[in-house]
Amino acid sequence: QVQLVESGGGLVQAGGSLRLSCAASGSIFSINAIGWYRQAPGNERELVARITRGGNTNYADSVKGRFTISRDNAKTQITVYLQMNNLKPEDTAVYSCHTYGFGVDYWGQGTQVTVSS
Repeated sequence: QVQLVESGGGLVQAGGSLRLSCAASGSIFSINAIGWYRQAPGNERELVARITRGGNTNYADSVKGRFTISRDNAKTQITVYLQMNNLKPEDTAVYSCHTYGFGVDYWGQGTQVTVSS
């Protein structure tokens, strides 16, 4: 079992910044990539950014140049950060982190990000 706990969401004005954190604990030896997804009301969930154990990253086109994902691989916990700069109202969504291991999908509880214009 892997536990994912997100933090760092909130309300920010357009142009502002937030940093989200996702702490993974438990059977972290079983997981490789961890990703941040978001879902706005009425929209499908979309991948925002993803990072592998080795540090390879990929981003949604809509956040390239504004968001940066990074990862801290400690012995008993992996923490993945999503630094979000120059936030736009269209970034408003519930952000959730995700990973998988041994064929099992794991999701965090989600954190709300609201960007006011």
